[in-house]
Amino acid sequence: MKRIVIGITGASGTIYAIALLKALKQYADVETHLVMSTWAKKNLELETDLSLSEVQNLADYTYNINDQGAAIASGSFLHDGMIIVPASMKTIAGIAVGYGDNLIARAADVTMKEQRKLIIVPRETPLSAIHLENMTKLARLGVQMIPPIPAFYNHPQTIQDLIDHQTMKLLDALHIANNVDQRWEGMAK
Repeated sequence: MKRIVIGITGASGTIYAIALLKALKQYADVETHLVMSTWAKKNLELETDLSLSEVQNLADYTYNINDQGAAIASGSFLHDGMIIVPASMKTIAGIAVGYGDNLIARAADVTMKEQRKLIIVPRETPLSAIHLENMTKLARLGVQMIPPIPAFYNHPQTIQDLIDHQTMKLLDALHIANNVDQRWEGMAK
């Protein structure tokens, strides 16, 4: 059984997290642990027609953002990776300086100290030098940055096509075999 921790922050792009949760729900051998920030819940209302309970039902376990005593706040909680999707620049900054003021930041801090896989999906543009420095610092510490940058070799026709491609990239990073989207297979000769 793979255990995946998913943090959703207040950056725009909640749909990326929802698509990932839906994809992971299809795997009987994957257990998901979800924590959403206060602003993630607000963005859910602003950006989708889904209710909070509908999103929480996509996860096996859910946690309150302020619950520093949750299982995922401890290094003794074994998991196969954590993804923060979308990741606000505030959350990235907090993680970069080790400021675990909420459960997402604390779980990320624990993930790094235990040298487990941490994936961040930064959602901001344009990026300031401070944003880039924080992301570079984390990347040098082994955090994988996978911004939602669309590919066009697969000729996407809908927004969902773009989201599916990002979901494929995230599942790949977690080493979960998938066929969510079309892969680059080289140029035809």
